[in-house]
Amino acid sequence: MALNNPAFSRDAAFSSRGGIAVANQVSNQQLNDMYNQESAPASGDVMTVEDTIAKTVGAFALLVVGAGLSWMLVPAFPLLWIGAGLIGFVLALVNIFKKQPSGALVLTYAAFEGLFVGGISRVFENAYGGVVSQAVIATVVVVGVTLALFASGKIRASKKATKVFMIAMIGYVVFSLVNFVMMITGATDNAFGLRSAEIFGIPFGLILGVLVVIMAAYSLVLDFDFIQRGANNRAPRAFGWKGAFGIMVTVIWLYLELLRMFALTRD
Repeated sequence: MALNNPAFSRDAAFSSRGGIAVANQVSNQQLNDMYNQESAPASGDVMTVEDTIAKTVGAFALLVVGAGLSWMLVPAFPLLWIGAGLIGFVLALVNIFKKQPSGALVLTYAAFEGLFVGGISRVFENAYGGVVSQAVIATVVVVGVTLALFASGKIRASKKATKVFMIAMIGYVVFSLVNFVMMITGATDNAFGLRSAEIFGIPFGLILGVLVVIMAAYSLVLDFDFIQRGANNRAPRAFGWKGAFGIMVTVIWLYLELLRMFALTRD
């Protein structure tokens, strides 16, 4: 989801002054030269935090509409959310590797992810009543607290913390792939695979989930930090869509993990 969030790490406009390990990192002097060229955007066409927030709100509004539609359609089209999830995954890859941000692609991603999130939420709600509202509230709380701490300057991205985050992300991805293979091959018949295994009576998925929530919160810090740097470096206004996309990827990841955690407490 976010190894120095890939939505930003491919763009020089978001490189870190503090040495955060991101791809295509350039010096402040190089950035100044880049944006002082004749092709530099005019003052009204540069990325700002406010404009990025507006784009993010618009993308999430579309996601919510898609989620509501999928929630209603799941009984009639039970596999709709799976197809939407696959399309959303492909669109995510396109947005990550596309050098020039596209508002249309980001909004299309938001729509299909909305169908996926709404569908899988309905499936979880049917199996474990009440988990969706719990996951939504928890997601809003985590995002709100993280944003407040970042805005107050009490939490910032650092080179050391980012390295730890990247190592943890690699471990999480490897575990998720192994767990998925074991589930589809029948190596484990638990509802959540290895996550259902207990350690001292506590499902492993709950222990892992707490760590993942912390990782997602730090990923949000990276998102906010990169958006701030992009605005300070006067990146083109279109890069606000990159900011919206990055936050959306992280928040969806956080919500799905919380949804699974609350389901594990009922399992």
